[in-house]
Amino acid sequence: MKKILVLFGGNSFEHYISCLSAKTILENIDRKRYHVTAVGITKDNNWYIYNDDLDILTKDWTKARLTKITNILEYLKQFDKIFPIMHGNPEENGNLQGMLNMFDIKYIGTDLLGSIIGYDKDLTKIICEKHNIPQVPYLTITDNKPLKKIDIPYPVIIKPAKCGSSIGINIANNMKELNNYIKEAFKYDNKIIIEKFIKARELECAVLEDKRLKVSPVGEIKSVNTFYDYDAKYVSDSELLIPAPISKELTKQIQDLSLKIFKVLELKNLSRIDFLYDYNNDILYFNEVNTMPGFTTISMYPMLFEETGISIKELITKLIEN
Repeated sequence: MKKILVLFGGNSFEHYISCLSAKTILENIDRKRYHVTAVGITKDNNWYIYNDDLDILTKDWTKARLTKITNILEYLKQFDKIFPIMHGNPEENGNLQGMLNMFDIKYIGTDLLGSIIGYDKDLTKIICEKHNIPQVPYLTITDNKPLKKIDIPYPVIIKPAKCGSSIGINIANNMKELNNYIKEAFKYDNKIIIEKFIKARELECAVLEDKRLKVSPVGEIKSVNTFYDYDAKYVSDSELLIPAPISKELTKQIQDLSLKIFKVLELKNLSRIDFLYDYNNDILYFNEVNTMPGFTTISMYPMLFEETGISIKELITKLIEN
C-alpha cells in the first residue's frame, strides 16, 4: 500500500479552513488502497502526527492526541506522496513546494513556480493580461499610505494580493472608505489590489490533471452578501448552483478560458478558476485562480467534479495517482 500523508493547518489566516478540508479528505480517502497519516502544523509552526477523532479538527485540534515530529524532513521522506491541503501563507505560496522539491518529496498540487504565481493575484493578473485574458480594471499598491485619488470609478473592491478564503476583502464607495479598507487589507498582506466592482454573477470552473486535463461543468455562487466574502462563504447560507444556469456558449467560453489559464500559469494537478460575468453588458472577466482549492463539505471544487460522476473518494484517488 502507498503511504500517504495529509498535511494541514499552518501559520495562516486560513488555518481553520485547512483543518476542515483535511477532515473531508481523511473521511473520504480510500483506506483500503492507501495507508494514511495525518500531520498538523500549529500556528507556531510545530509539526504533530494527528491521532484522534476527526471531529476535533472542527474545534481546537491541538488539544487532541498528538505526537510531535522532531526531524521533519526525515519523517516526510518515508511517504510516497504528500497531500498538502494547506490554504494561505506561508504554505500555499510556494514555500512548502520549494522545500519538498529540494528533497525530492512527491506531493499533490502545483509546483513551486505555479504556486508562487497563482497565489499572488498581482502576478497572476500581469501574466493573464499578457495572454489577452479579460480582467476588470485594477491597480496594485504596496505603500500603506492614504490615497488622494484613483483612476478607477467607484465602487471599488479592495483585497490583499496574497490571501485566500475571501479574507480582508471589502467594497469602498468613496475615498474615506477606500483608505480605511486599504489599511485593513494591509493587515493581511504587503501588497493590495484595487479593482472596479461590477454587478456580476460569480462563476467557477474546476480543472483536474488526470493523464489529460479534464474540465468540470461551471458552477455559480449566489452570495447572500453583496459579494462572496468570508461570511457568505463559511458562515451564512450562500447558494451553490451546479451546473450554473447559463448558456452553452458561455459555459464553453469559461471552460476554454479555464484550460488556457491553467496552462499559461503553469498549474499542476488541480485548480479552481473563478470568473465574473457582467450580465448587464454580456462580458466575462477572469477573477482569480486557486491552486489548492478547498475540500470542505461546501467547497465548489469536489462538488463540480461530483456533477460529472466522479465521487470525492475517486477524485482523491485520481489526485494521488496522477
